Amino acid sequence: MNMNKSSKADRRRSACDDSRLFVLGRRWSQPFLTSPAGAILVAALAMILAWRGNLHAQAMSGTMTVPGTPAYPPAAPAAAGVAPAAPEAAGPHVSYTANPLVATQANPSVKLKAIPAGKQEVPDVIVSPSETRRLEHTPPAPRVVLDQWSLERLLPEESIFSQAYMQTRDENARSISLKEALYIALKNNPAVAAASLDPVLSLQGVRGSWAVFDPDLTGQMGEEKIDTPTTSSLQTGGAKTFVQKQYIWNFAVNKTLATTNGVLGATFTNNYFWSNSAFAGVNPAYTPALELSLNQPLLRNFGNQFATINVQISQFSQKAAQYNYEQQLNDFILKVGTDYWNVVRAEENLQVANRALAVAQDLVRQNTISVNVGVLAPLALKEAQSEEATDLSNVYQAEGQLDTARTVLAQDVMYNPDHTFLPARLEPVERPNPEQLGINDEQALEFSMMYRPELASMRETIRSLLLQVKYAENQTLPQVNIGAQFGLAATSGATFCQPTFAAASLGVATNCTIPGTMPPQAGIRLPFKGLYDDALNRLWSFSFYNYAVVFNLERPLDNDAAKAALAQAKIEYEQQRLRYRDLISSIVVDVQSSLDGLKANFKSAQAAKTATEFAAASLHDERERFRVGMATTHELLQFIDSLVAAEGNEVNADVNFEISKLQVKHAEGTLLRAFNIQFMPTNPDVRPWYARF
Repeated sequence: MNMNKSSKADRRRSACDDSRLFVLGRRWSQPFLTSPAGAILVAALAMILAWRGNLHAQAMSGTMTVPGTPAYPPAAPAAAGVAPAAPEAAGPHVSYTANPLVATQANPSVKLKAIPAGKQEVPDVIVSPSETRRLEHTPPAPRVVLDQWSLERLLPEESIFSQAYMQTRDENARSISLKEALYIALKNNPAVAAASLDPVLSLQGVRGSWAVFDPDLTGQMGEEKIDTPTTSSLQTGGAKTFVQKQYIWNFAVNKTLATTNGVLGATFTNNYFWSNSAFAGVNPAYTPALELSLNQPLLRNFGNQFATINVQISQFSQKAAQYNYEQQLNDFILKVGTDYWNVVRAEENLQVANRALAVAQDLVRQNTISVNVGVLAPLALKEAQSEEATDLSNVYQAEGQLDTARTVLAQDVMYNPDHTFLPARLEPVERPNPEQLGINDEQALEFSMMYRPELASMRETIRSLLLQVKYAENQTLPQVNIGAQFGLAATSGATFCQPTFAAASLGVATNCTIPGTMPPQAGIRLPFKGLYDDALNRLWSFSFYNYAVVFNLERPLDNDAAKAALAQAKIEYEQQRLRYRDLISSIVVDVQSSLDGLKANFKSAQAAKTATEFAAASLHDERERFRVGMATTHELLQFIDSLVAAEGNEVNADVNFEISKLQVKHAEGTLLRAFNIQFMPTNPDVRPWYARF
């Protein structure tokens, strides 16, 4: 009877303890519960369960530190140039302070360094004049001759690999801001360096188009000797061989006129001739000649500035190449900026994964204690262990994503002060700042029409095509040319008195006596005695000259080739104009979609922040229910997963908002200006001296 009363009193005292303990304690045998030892053990278990509930609350609120596990959130000194974040007033909301050492905790040997201040100057994205001159430099002719006969085998540096060099890497991580990353990438990235040469390459096309007006100088020197059997004894005075020997030294210059598209030429020929002919009146003889000529088109290939129309086309193409390069810079900056924020995303996601793993590990430890003392079913421990394994898998995936994001950023920026094969690893110091931005849709569209390099490039292309239409129209005209020529000639050398059998009948006066004739026979000596300088003097006396004026007309009967070329030029011009209008439409869509994305991502970031706060509050309430035994481990894990998912969504939303800001500037065409990167298209007019006439 007394025993029954004592048992009832003990059971009433047990009912006053934690309800969680009451639920679990029903599995114990009644005799043990009613014993004094059982009462003491039950009280101790109640204290353990209450302490565990507090641990869960602290862990999900960001203040828990579990021995042997990372801090939640991991504690680390603020990166250089980033102020420490202010403490949260209340609640478990994640603070996105700059923490570039998070990923280096697993590798303490990696040291974090700051980028030197000298590396932050604004990069010059245009190839310098000195570098352009170096590329345009033509080696002297002797060096070219030596090189072409050299036996040395030249190998480019890219063909030589060093195994030792390929194993070198910069083991230090560098903290870097977004602007620093962009500036260094523009200086060091080989793809940007290659793209910067496109305008220089097209500039050489402009120079090549001017080259048609470059005077063309030619020279010719030679010797010729001919020995033939004599066919007439009178020709050689009885010699068996008729010998002719000749030396020539000729020079000529031709110039296409940049004003009228005519071709002006000057030719200076010289001939020294000797033979054993008995009939040669001047032997040997010097015969210089000077000739000037002009071939001028009057219809086809003629008109106002028509001689330089191909130059103008190449100039428009060079300007288009500059704008294409600017577009490549815009795309590259957007890529580097996206890579930068993807590293931030991966770091923040790794922090979230590490925090979730820490909580799961703690839950496994506490459930293990509870199962060992017999107050918790083994199923709850298995649930916690499954969650731990899942969270560990998520950590591995997050680490892999972070390594990949860091590799992409490092290879794009190519910050390599130590000249190692693998560049330095970069740790972003900036964190998302999802603040509302002032957005003006009309201004964004106006900026896109003013600054988008694709539009500027296509406008230059349209100007080029319009000139090609003009050129094709001109080619439909007949080819009408006028040619004019004027020349001077002279001769000098050794002169001989030659017989003139018909001198009297022809009325030719004799002026010499043929030596060796008996009686002396009168003859004629040509008045061209002298040497080469005498021939030159006679040349400028204008005694011997020639001239010619020729009109030339040419035109196919139906002229289908020129008509087809004109039709093709018109079609290409119209196609490009339509593509220009289509590009405007595409840019409008691009601008509008980027603005919509910015607005949506801002709202998403705000909503994700609110969702995180509600998830933290819900977890807090669920923890209280779990503490008093009204919730199971499975239910608690669901709320923990909800908070982890909310934190991950908030990270993605914040980073997407930062990327959207870059995308808006890219759509406007103001991304270079936003980072103070100056890009000014240069004038491709490199008119040489010989193209001024």
